[in-house]
Parts: sequence; C-alpha cells; structure tokens
Amino acid sequence: MTVLAAGRSRLAQLRHPRTTVRWRLTLLYGGLFLFSGAVLLAVTYTLVDHATVSAGPVRHPTFQQVVERPAPTRQVSPGFGGVITKVPPNPKLPPQLQKLLRSRSGRVVVSFVGSQQRISDLHELVIESVIALAIMAVICGALGWVVAGRVLTPLRTMTATTREISEASLNQRLEMRGPRDELRELADTIDGLLGRLETAFEAQRRFVSNASHELRTPLTAVRALLEMVISDPYATVDTFRLTCEQVLEESAQQEQLIDALLTLAQGQRGIDHRQPIDLAEVVGAVVRAHEPDAAERGLDFGVSLHPAIMSGDPRLIGRLVSNLVENAMRHNHPGGAIGLQVRAAGGAAVLVIANTGPVVPPGEVDRLLQPFQRLGPDRLGPGDGLGLGLSIVAAIAAAHDAALTVQPGVDGGLEVQVRFPSAADGDYPLRLDESPDVLSLSGGGSGAGDVAEIS
Repeated sequence: MTVLAAGRSRLAQLRHPRTTVRWRLTLLYGGLFLFSGAVLLAVTYTLVDHATVSAGPVRHPTFQQVVERPAPTRQVSPGFGGVITKVPPNPKLPPQLQKLLRSRSGRVVVSFVGSQQRISDLHELVIESVIALAIMAVICGALGWVVAGRVLTPLRTMTATTREISEASLNQRLEMRGPRDELRELADTIDGLLGRLETAFEAQRRFVSNASHELRTPLTAVRALLEMVISDPYATVDTFRLTCEQVLEESAQQEQLIDALLTLAQGQRGIDHRQPIDLAEVVGAVVRAHEPDAAERGLDFGVSLHPAIMSGDPRLIGRLVSNLVENAMRHNHPGGAIGLQVRAAGGAAVLVIANTGPVVPPGEVDRLLQPFQRLGPDRLGPGDGLGLGLSIVAAIAAAHDAALTVQPGVDGGLEVQVRFPSAADGDYPLRLDESPDVLSLSGGGSGAGDVAEIS
C-alpha cells in the first residue's frame, strides 16, 4: 500500500508539476515575444510578397539593355606580359541569344526565372527571420527571468517576513518602502491585518484574564463558606442553612456571569436567523419590566415610542435594550431621570437612551465598551455589575450591522444611540404613518430631571 501511494504521489506530481511565479512570468514573457515575433514575421512576409508580385513580371527593356551590351575585348599589357580581358560597360550578347530572348519563349523563360528567384528570396527571408526570432526568444527568455526575479523580490521579502511573524511577535510590521504600487498596497494591507490581529489577540488575552478572575472570585467565596461551616464544630442547622443561602447567592451571581459571557459570545459570532421586529414594542416591554425597580430607586422614565421596524434576533435585541436600561439605572443618582426614544429616521430604526448620573470623562467611553471595564478604579465594587453590559451592547449592535454611538451627557451620565438598518418594505407588519404610540412612565420619584422626550 505504501509503494502504491508513493507511486500515485509521483504520478500526481508529474501531472501537476510544481511551478513558481517566476517561471510562469518567464514563460509568459517568452510566449508573448514569440507570438509578437511570429505576427511580425507573417506581416513582413506578406508585405514583401505583395511588393514583389505587384511589381509585375520582368520587363524586356531591362534585358534589352543586357542584350545590347558590347562584346568583351582583349588587350595585351606590356607590363605583365599577358592578355587582359576587358569587359566594356555594356557588353553585347550574341545575336542568336538576343533573338531568343526577344522571342515569346524567351520571355516565358525570363518570367519563370524571375518567379523562381522571388520564391527563393522569400524562402531565404523566412529562414533568416526564423533564426533571428529563435535567437531573440532565447535572449528575451533570459531577460524575462531576470526581470521577473527583480519584480518578485519584494514579494519574496514580504513572504519571508510574514512567515517569521508569530503570535508572540504580532507587533512586527513589513514596513515596505518604495513607490506606492500594487506590491506596496499589498504590504500595507498585510500591516493593517497584523495590526487588527494584534488588537484582537490582546483583547482576547485581556478577556480571558478578566473572565478567569471574575469566575474565580465566586468559586473562592463558595469554597471559603463551605470550609468554614464544615470546620466549625459548633455549627447548627441554622448555620448550615445560612451558608447554603450564601452559596446559592454566589452561584446565582456566577450564573449571571456565565449567561452574560454566552450572550457576548453569541453577539460576536453573528446572527443566524433574522425576523422583522418593532423596536418600539421591545423597548416598551423592557421599560414596563423595570418600572418597579426604577420606582424603588426614585428614578423617572421619559419615553417616546414610535413604530420602527428592523430585522434581527428578538432575544438579542431585548438583551441589548435591557442592558442599556439597567446600565442607566445602575449608574444614576436618586431622583435622577432616564429618557428613551424610538423613531424611524433616514431608513433606520433609531434607539436613543440618556440618563443622569456621574460625570463620565470622554476618554473613558471607548474603554467602557470593552469587557470587564468599569468607570471606577475598583472592578469588584458593590453594585457595579459584571462589567459586561456595554460590551454586550456593542457586540449585539455589531452583529445587527447597527451603528453605536456613546458619548458623555452634558450634566453627567451617558447618551447612547443605536441605529439599526430598517427591514425590507415587504417585512413591515406596521405602517410608519400610523399615529405614534407614546408611552410615558413615572418612576415615582421627586420628578427632578423628568424627561418627556429626547430630540
């Protein structure tokens, strides 16, 4: 079997020999030259043949001049002691030959000899041209090999440099110099790709580190609680019950973290199935679900909902809106306000949410969109959440091809805008010219910062 496989491998290599780009370019240059030379040779042959044919048969006056040439004479040279034959400028042929050339048969013979001479000349022209073409083909092949090597030198340099770059040296770049041609554009594209890969790998390392820390914290707490109650010789049933409740609380937090990580991964992976969604209905349902919690915190809702149809995953869209509302509630102050607006504008379904709260430095906004990033220095502070809310929003928005804009509020808090592409006209379950469904909720607070509508 091994011998048979080796034979098949050699046969495949013979059928499909390995060639290089340099060889292919050389063959291309040589083939183009041979084709151009053959065309030039054919054109030259045709022109010469046409010129000789259009000249017509040999005219008799030409031969008449030959016929009328005087006969050669002999002179004795005293200096040399011999006879020197001098041919006069116009020697004459014998009268019999002159008569024969003037006859009809003579003219036929002269025409035949001229035609044969023309054919012989054309044949000689073809042979000499083919020899010259073969010599130039060899020269052009060698020049094509050299030129192809010089052209492919930057490509070989890029290949060798790219092969040396690994996960540990993603900061290395090709940095190709020279004219901005196709090879320079290719090198710049590879440098851009390496930059994105470096950013992605760094984000992955940071995410794994943060996720490991977040998952290890509740596990460590659960283990400490269990070890403490087991090692206590005076532990009672109430002690065990209290410990179990604490363990369940830590497990619930861990479950929320795992669920958030799964949602983040699904948002980054993309969407397999889309369906028409009325964004106003989703936001209204999320607001109603969070109304009791907002009342406890003393927060006021100001909501303006207009039908806005988009295409996407309803569960992920609901999670996006819920994360934004929870983030606006968590990072707010008592008696604060949260404003939401949904509208259809410019061929997009637009969601806008703004909240009062602590002042957010503009330079911290991009960092807050990364996983496990919080505004305060303490990542594990109470009430700060898991640090995945805005990163999940960014991932879901990217999966829906939505434009996410986050900027600090004028008086604190954040203003978030998400523009979803509208669904196709045939997918609209509602008409956008219907009267808007305006929902106004009050959180039961002091009414400070009450938002009626966001423009």
